[in-house]
Amino acid sequence: QVQLVESGGGLVQAGGSLRLSCAASGSIFRINVMGWYRQAPGKQRELAAQIISSGNTTYADSVKGRFTISRDNAKNTVYLQMNSLKPEDTAVYYCAARILGAIKPDYWGQGTQVTVSS
Repeated sequence: QVQLVESGGGLVQAGGSLRLSCAASGSIFRINVMGWYRQAPGKQRELAAQIISSGNTTYADSVKGRFTISRDNAKNTVYLQMNSLKPEDTAVYYCAARILGAIKPDYWGQGTQVTVSS
């Protein structure tokens, strides 16, 4: 089992920045991919960014150039630095972990609210 705990959400004005953190514990050796997903009201959950164990990263087109995903292996923590935030970035952000061989996330955090005011 893997446990994921997010932190760092909040209310920010458009153009501002926030950094989300996701601390992983448990059987973390099984994790191959860590990602940040988001779900806005009335919309489907979507992938915002992910980082593979090799260090390769992937971003949704809507956040490229503004968001950066990174990790600190010593702290078993993944971060999402969000800059130049827009009102359309408002959503609940979820941390997710995918084990080797899986095609979808196996573990999810509880979510953290990010609200961007115009």
